[in-house]
Amino acid sequence: MDNTQLVRRLPSGREVISIGLPRGLWRDAYHTLLTMSWPRFFGLLVTSFLVVNTGFALCYSALGDGIENARAGSISDAFFFSVQTLATIGYGKMAPQTLPANVLVSAEAFMGMIGLAVTTGVVYARFARPTARVVFSQQAVIRPWEGVPSLLFRMGNARGNQIVEARVRVTLLSDERTAEGETIRRVHDLRLARSEQSMFALTWMVVHPIGEDSPLRGETPESLRARRGDIVVSLTGLDDALSQIVHARHVYTADRIAWNSRHADVMSSRPDGTQVIDYRRFHETEPLAGAR
Repeated sequence: MDNTQLVRRLPSGREVISIGLPRGLWRDAYHTLLTMSWPRFFGLLVTSFLVVNTGFALCYSALGDGIENARAGSISDAFFFSVQTLATIGYGKMAPQTLPANVLVSAEAFMGMIGLAVTTGVVYARFARPTARVVFSQQAVIRPWEGVPSLLFRMGNARGNQIVEARVRVTLLSDERTAEGETIRRVHDLRLARSEQSMFALTWMVVHPIGEDSPLRGETPESLRARRGDIVVSLTGLDDALSQIVHARHVYTADRIAWNSRHADVMSSRPDGTQVIDYRRFHETEPLAGAR
């Protein structure tokens, strides 16, 4: 039995330790290369480049005088000859002069060809992957809206494009007990006042009325925190510039929900009628008048 522990960080920020999952170096290599950060990705490329060339340099040195015009026993000459071979540069000063050296050069050239193709494909896939730059307010609020207690948060499109046929889905994840006394993580869909927009270009205030059928009915900050309640937001739509589906996701934990508060106003108009959106106040909230 595999007792390897894997620490996973959930979108809510919580960490979960998974035990017994099968793991392998190449099992999810492509997915890992696509999802790791750019600094880690380039760090991996640089490390692999140095390791591979150092390994071949040691092999060339072990062949003795296998490289023409290389200094005897020089690791640096062997290393830079390996760099020229792997990158198919070939300045013409150093060259293999024995059969074992030629065989090793052939193997390195083949590895360089495969490595260049894989690296090019992964870099292109990382750049070409469609993404959405959607800003979510740092806090959701619960306040009266149109005379009904409601959960509200807002989203902003941080790009100059438009997301057409945008759809947002909001769910509540919370710990609950079944009739048999077992604790489970249950998912509840939250009905929205508007879940679709034909065009999401600037901002969008998402509203969930807390009516009689709402899973949030009767909740308090303490009860939601005790149940480890998380509000999960998922946005999908079509990027009008790329003509590809993009998505964004955000999680509001119980500590990220401000009760009896409102989001600060970010929209205003100038005397000439020009509309202004002040994103500097996008994440600000303020208590409702008379709220305790």
